[in-house]
Amino acid sequence: MSNDLAGVWEVALSDGVHRIEFEHGTTTGKRVIYVDGKEILRRDWMFKLVGKEAFNVGKSETKATINIDAVSGFAYEYTLEINGKSLKKYMENRSKVTSTWVLNLDGIDCRVVLEKDTMDVWCNGQNIETAGEFVDDGTETHFTLGDHNCCVKAVSSGKRRDGIIHTLLVDGTEIAECTE
Repeated sequence: MSNDLAGVWEVALSDGVHRIEFEHGTTTGKRVIYVDGKEILRRDWMFKLVGKEAFNVGKSETKATINIDAVSGFAYEYTLEINGKSLKKYMENRSKVTSTWVLNLDGIDCRVVLEKDTMDVWCNGQNIETAGEFVDDGTETHFTLGDHNCCVKAVSSGKRRDGIIHTLLVDGTEIAECTE
């Protein structure tokens, strides 16, 4: 990478946390985008220094856009949008539609993500096969991680504003949810 690095963002998706880096050569017109250290877009000799660069991130090919705006003179502002929303708005919305747990199983760090709308479960970038069942107080989504039996319990909070509470149990032990 060169010294034209203009922006770095960390984006948490279901398949993992992705690092997006953007180089902008304001004298050469160069634009380069890296996702997780891999170059995914390069444009050289762009005479228009402002504009947008669109690309995809992660296994689900989530749409991302870097906006390049002139602030004053030769100063530029770089903003990242995910699925058409500012990164901040996207992450706020994402915390409503996913639950995330980080734990260590058998010496391996695991990041487990539940997509509440589809009930898909991801662990370290892999979509996990699950079995769902209805129980007296809600639903249980069962899966295994290595030799460990896991279950996401979904029960009503009893309060309309709080909605459904999702809890991860690993071998019967509750794991605390993390905020990203």
